[in-house]
Amino acid sequence: MRAFSLLILAWMSLLVVLPVIRCKDQRELSEGNLLVVTVATKETDGFRRFMRSARHFNYTIKVLGRGEPWKGGDYMTAPGGGQKVRLLKAGLQEIKEEDKVVLFIDSYDVVFASGPKELLKKFQQTRHKVVFSAETLIWPDRHLEDKHPHFREGKRFLGSGGFIGYVPNLKEMVADWTGEDNDSDQLFFTKIYINPEKRKSINITLDNRCRMFQNLHGSLDEVVLKFEDGQVRARNVLYDTLPVIVHGNGPTKLQINYLSNYIPTVWTFETGCSVCLEDLRPLSGLKESEYPLVVIGIFIQQPTPFVSVFFESLLKLEYPKNQLKLFIYNQEQHHEVEVSSFLKDHGKEYQDVKVIGPEENMDRVASRNLGLDMCRQDKDCEYFFSMDIEVVLKNKDTLKILIEQNEPIIAPMITREGRLWTNFWGALSADGYYARSEDYVDIVQGRRVGVWNVPYLAKVYLVKASLLHEELSDNDLFSSGTLDLDMAFCHNARNKGVFMYVTNMHTFGRMLSTENYQMSHLHNDLWQIFENPKDWEERYIHENYTKIMRDKLIETPCPDVYWFPLFSDIGCDHIVQEMENFGQWSGGRNTDTRIQGGYENVPTIDIHMTQINYEKEWQKLLLDYIAPITETMYPGYYTKCISYLNFVVRYKPDEQPLLTPHHDASTFTINVALNSKEIDYQGGGCRFIRYNCSVEAPRKGWALMHPGRLTHYHEGLRTTAGTRYIAVSFVDP
Repeated sequence: MRAFSLLILAWMSLLVVLPVIRCKDQRELSEGNLLVVTVATKETDGFRRFMRSARHFNYTIKVLGRGEPWKGGDYMTAPGGGQKVRLLKAGLQEIKEEDKVVLFIDSYDVVFASGPKELLKKFQQTRHKVVFSAETLIWPDRHLEDKHPHFREGKRFLGSGGFIGYVPNLKEMVADWTGEDNDSDQLFFTKIYINPEKRKSINITLDNRCRMFQNLHGSLDEVVLKFEDGQVRARNVLYDTLPVIVHGNGPTKLQINYLSNYIPTVWTFETGCSVCLEDLRPLSGLKESEYPLVVIGIFIQQPTPFVSVFFESLLKLEYPKNQLKLFIYNQEQHHEVEVSSFLKDHGKEYQDVKVIGPEENMDRVASRNLGLDMCRQDKDCEYFFSMDIEVVLKNKDTLKILIEQNEPIIAPMITREGRLWTNFWGALSADGYYARSEDYVDIVQGRRVGVWNVPYLAKVYLVKASLLHEELSDNDLFSSGTLDLDMAFCHNARNKGVFMYVTNMHTFGRMLSTENYQMSHLHNDLWQIFENPKDWEERYIHENYTKIMRDKLIETPCPDVYWFPLFSDIGCDHIVQEMENFGQWSGGRNTDTRIQGGYENVPTIDIHMTQINYEKEWQKLLLDYIAPITETMYPGYYTKCISYLNFVVRYKPDEQPLLTPHHDASTFTINVALNSKEIDYQGGGCRFIRYNCSVEAPRKGWALMHPGRLTHYHEGLRTTAGTRYIAVSFVDP
C-alpha cells in the first residue's frame, strides 16, 4: 500500500514538472535571439533594397563577403553558390551563443514582408531546428526527385536561398563542406536533406506551405499582393499564407522587382509612396558651379514634327547651361536647318557641343554608344541625360527632379496624348517584349503615383555616370541579338543587376507620334493636326483662344460680327509662307476652273487649301475651333462647319488692292488676318455697308465671323502699301 502511494506521488510530480519543461522548451524566442546573415560581395541595387526592407522591420543583419570577388558562378544558368556555404561555415564559428537563431538568406533578390517576431513565431511552430524554404521545381539534379520526402500538402523540394535554424544545428549541417566556391550550394543542402539520418540528426524540415519563405520560381501564379490596413504583403493564394520573406529566385527577378514596388509598405493606397523622398540628392542652395555636370544626348533618328519646339524646350530647362554639354546625333538631312539654327543662336551658351550629322553616316547603335562614351570619358561628367527628338518636355525642372531622385537610371513618365502609350513597360513577355503589368494603367492615369522599378524604359532617361565606369562599362550597351537598341540597353542593364525606375510624381510632358509625317511641304508641322493635335494647338492656335469664353475676349465691332483670337503669330507666318512657297496664285479673273461651275462672281487673287492638300486639316480646324464659337454666339444654330471654299487671299496695291461690295456664298464666313497692319501693309480692312461699320485695324491671328448672306453686304477696303494676307472660309453654303 505504501509503495502504491509512493507511485501515485511520483506520477503527480511528473505531471507538475512536464508542463514546466515543455513551457521552457517552447518559450517564445525574443527578437534579440535572431541574427540575419547574408552574403553580398558588392553593394548592388538589389542589396540596397534588401537592406531597406530589413531596416524597416529592425532586423539585425550580418553581411559576409564584402569586398571579396564573387567566385560562386552564375547560378541563373548553371549551379553555383558554394562560396556562400564557405562564408557561412566560417561566419558560424564566430557565433558562440547556443540559443542564437540564424536566418541565412540571399539578399540581391529578396525583400522582407514582415518582422522578426512573426518569423520566429512561425519558426517555432514547425517544432524543428532547421527550416529551409521550399520550391515547386527540383534543381539542379532532377534524378533526386524520388528521394525527397512526401508531404500531405505543399512543396516537396528544398530551396537553398533561405533557411533558418539554431546555431548548433547549422554548424553541424555545414561541418562537412569542403567544396569549391563554384560548386552548387543547392545540391549540397539537398543531399543532406534527402539523407534520412542527417535530416533527423540535424532536425530539418521544409517550409512547404510558404508560411515563412516564398520562392517565386515556379510559383508566380500563387502569389498576389494583399493590401490591408496600410500594409502590403505577398499572399500565397494556394495555401492562404502570408510569407515573411519573398525571394525572386532564378528567372523571377522582374517579378520581385514588381512586388518590391509595394512590399514592405513601399506604396499603399492610404499613404502613397513612403520611400520616394528618401535618399535624395538635393540641388537647392547650390551655386551654379556646384551643379553636377550633365551630358545631354539628343537623338534625331527619323523625320519628326516640331523639332524647333524641342530645342525651345531644351533652352527652357532650369539648369545652369555652363554645367551642360550637348551630344547631338542627327540622321535626317531634313532637320539640319533646325539643328544649325539652334546651335548658331545658342550653342555657345553650353560648356561644349558635339554634333554627328547625316554626312557622317553613323548608324543608330554606334551613335548611342558614342553619346554614353562622351560622358564616360569626361572625368567631370556625373550624369548622361538621353533624349529622343520626339520627346516634348513641358516641365522645365525635369532634369533637376531626376537628379534629385538619386536613382541609378530613372525616366520621367511621358505619354502619348489620348493613349495609354508611354515610355516604360511595367512587365515583359516571356520573349522579352511588352507585357502589361497589373498596375500599368493606374500608373499611367495617375491613380498610383510614385517611383517605380520597371524592366524597360526609353525615349528619355537619366543615367548615373558611375554606372558607366562600373556595371555598364561595356562599350556596346545598345546591341543584343535581335533586340532593338532601347530593348538591348535595358536588357544589358537588367543583366548587370542595375535597377531602372520611372517616376510619375510630376507631370513631365508627352511624346510625339512620328507616324505619317510627310516632308513634302515647307512647313510640314502644319499638317499635324490629326497625328499630334495637342502639339499642333500649342504651336499654331493663339495663346488666348482657350480664354475666349472665360475672359470674354470676343469683341463685337459691328452688329452680329464677332472678333476673336484664333492663330498664333507662327501659325499665321507658316500659312503665308506655305502659300508663297506654293506660288500658284490665281489671276483674279471670273473664270475659275477650281470651283464648281467654273465661274467666280467676285474673284480674288488666292490659293485654295485644296491646292496644297490642306483641305482635311482646315476642315478639322473649323470643326474644333470655329464651331464652338459659332454655336455660342449664334444661339440655336448648330453647325458641322461644312465648307467647300477655303482659301488665302493676297492684296497688293499693284495687283488686287481691294474687293468690291458683295455677299458671301455661306451661312457664315470666317476671315482671319494673317499679317499685321502698319508693319506688313497699310490700309485694308472690311466694311459692312448696311451698318456703315468698318474693321480697319484687323489684328494678326484674329478671326472675324459674320453672316454671309442677306444682312452683311460687305467690301474689302483698299490696301495702299505692302502685302495683306487673309484666310477665308465660306461655311455651311
